[in-house]
Amino acid sequence: MSLSDADVDRSAPTTPTAPPDPGQAPDSPDVVQDLLGPPWVARTLRLGRLTDGGEEPSAPDVATLVHHDDAGGRARAVLYLPGFTDYFFQADHAQAWIDAGYDFYALDMRRAGRSTNGHPRPDDVRDLRVHDEEISAALDLVRAAGARQVVLLGHSTGGLQAVLWAAGHPRTVDAVVLNSPWLDLNAGWLQRVPLTAALDRLGAWLPSVQVGALGEAYGRHLHASTGGEWDFDLGLKPHAGFPVRAGFIRAVRRAQAEIGRGLDVDVPVLLCCSTRSGDRKHPGPAQLSTTDVVLDVQQMLARAPMIGPDVTIMQVPGGTHDLALAPSTAREYYTRGAIEWAGSRLDEEVRAG
Repeated sequence: MSLSDADVDRSAPTTPTAPPDPGQAPDSPDVVQDLLGPPWVARTLRLGRLTDGGEEPSAPDVATLVHHDDAGGRARAVLYLPGFTDYFFQADHAQAWIDAGYDFYALDMRRAGRSTNGHPRPDDVRDLRVHDEEISAALDLVRAAGARQVVLLGHSTGGLQAVLWAAGHPRTVDAVVLNSPWLDLNAGWLQRVPLTAALDRLGAWLPSVQVGALGEAYGRHLHASTGGEWDFDLGLKPHAGFPVRAGFIRAVRRAQAEIGRGLDVDVPVLLCCSTRSGDRKHPGPAQLSTTDVVLDVQQMLARAPMIGPDVTIMQVPGGTHDLALAPSTAREYYTRGAIEWAGSRLDEEVRAG
């Protein structure tokens, strides 16, 4: 079976064994001060157990919704989805949205970031649509808090997740912003086609087998302890990342193949990326600080029209993989451009409605 862009079998999605928890009241014991410190709080969303077999985690799956302690009441909100081996800590970027009049919420999805909850294999899911449960619960809370317009913002794998959600749940959000989304495998034909087909079989039989790992160079470039600008938790975002497992990469490649066949996202989309890709395996200092050394920019540009009929591209000179963590000039260019674009498109929606 080939998993090329033109030919991929859809497996039945893994589903939770219980319905989504609608969330907790603001004074719930499941709402605590977040690791970022005041005014950030973390709200635990209880999720159903997955019927994915294998080793059972020591605790049920949860997701974590992070927001200011006074969030709610604004007409516009952002819901942010981090990437693989990642969690929300980009508070400066979030504050820019807040200053522009938005409530900002970030969702550490099940088995990732704040939401590993004792799971022995962080980021190990076998179908990206299992995250629909927590995205739905988070959006319900955001809407219940007063938001009439919601921007779904996703980085890397979170960008892929955002596209899947918007395509499968029409008009549940009002706009989508993608920060260097993972829309295709950054590799040559051999890995993209025959190896993908082999991993699809392996991922079905032995989903927890490790088949890859992230390089350490980009993480070390970012972290304050190794000369970078950002002091994030290395337990939640280690330099070498968490193991890439067969079931996870199978899920990612199937989702990417859906994009290759074409989606029909029915809300405006802004795809943001660097102007250049760097050497993924052996990046030098200049590339680490001015290019995307994780994903292929040209793949993002090629796949942008496949997302839907209304996709705007914004390339960021000097942008790195996470544009919110790029050097200041590129970071400010991305932040200002994304907020201005969102405001303009949401204003158009208000006028039209």
